Amino acid sequence: MLLKKNIPIRYVFGKIKVEVLMVFVYALVVAVAYVNLHFTRISIPIAVPTMLGTILSLLLAFRSNQAYDRWWEARTLWGAIVNDSRTLTRQVLNFVDTPYNSVEALYFKEMFVKRQIAWCYSLGQSLRDLCPLKDMEKLLLPEQLAYLQEYSNKPVGLMQLHGEDLRRAYKEGWINKYQQVELDGTLTRLVNAMGGCERIKKTVFPATYSLYTHLALLLFILLLPFGVINDFGLMMVPFVVAVASSFLLIEKMAIHLQDPFENKPTDTPVTSIAQTIDRDLKQMMREYREVEAPKPQDHVARFYIL
Repeated sequence: MLLKKNIPIRYVFGKIKVEVLMVFVYALVVAVAYVNLHFTRISIPIAVPTMLGTILSLLLAFRSNQAYDRWWEARTLWGAIVNDSRTLTRQVLNFVDTPYNSVEALYFKEMFVKRQIAWCYSLGQSLRDLCPLKDMEKLLLPEQLAYLQEYSNKPVGLMQLHGEDLRRAYKEGWINKYQQVELDGTLTRLVNAMGGCERIKKTVFPATYSLYTHLALLLFILLLPFGVINDFGLMMVPFVVAVASSFLLIEKMAIHLQDPFENKPTDTPVTSIAQTIDRDLKQMMREYREVEAPKPQDHVARFYIL
């Protein structure tokens, strides 16, 4: 994800350099044929490419809006994940009260919070088709990592571990039924956000619409030199290149925005957001870290190890 305010010009035009070069060569051939070889009959009324350009502008505007809506929905869903992750951590830290001692409560809370951080990283990696358990050794126990191997969708497995911990914590009396309902509601919202992200990821932008728009763009670029050659002469070449570059950049922008989880510079910054969640949740746990958590005893170990 591009997080800098100033995007390099080289990066912007690097996306269409091949297309611009082809347009330049094509426009130059038309200009030479008209000016030097006196093929004057190739000129056409400017109204022809103008009408096509107007229609193309509407098509590109609609596509850009739809692509941005997909990108913005993805960002909104990850904003909800940030909020619900903080809410879940606050609930766990304040609701869980063990009848044993504060050290055991600390261990339970730390394991739960670390697993939520792991879920955020795992979801982002999974949406980008990367390894969802990369560098998770510091956040998850070996037994948990082994358990997750059974799941093709690792974030779903982590949510299942969350649910198992809450169910068993309720049976042990660490939380009451009202607190369990609140915690389960937060988990449900996180799962809904995950489902929304997966829907965007798996819903392909209509290929026919993309194809028709691209064909209309090509036709417009092909006709434009013939419509302006009579007025501009050789100066038609930079004019056509400038106009074509504008339309090509808009089309390229829409293509990148329509897929916000493809690990491209223009996608939703899921890693950056997960790092923010990581920082905030660990800061929320700071006040509970005065006592170092020992290895859990048998009667609490089952809360984190299936």
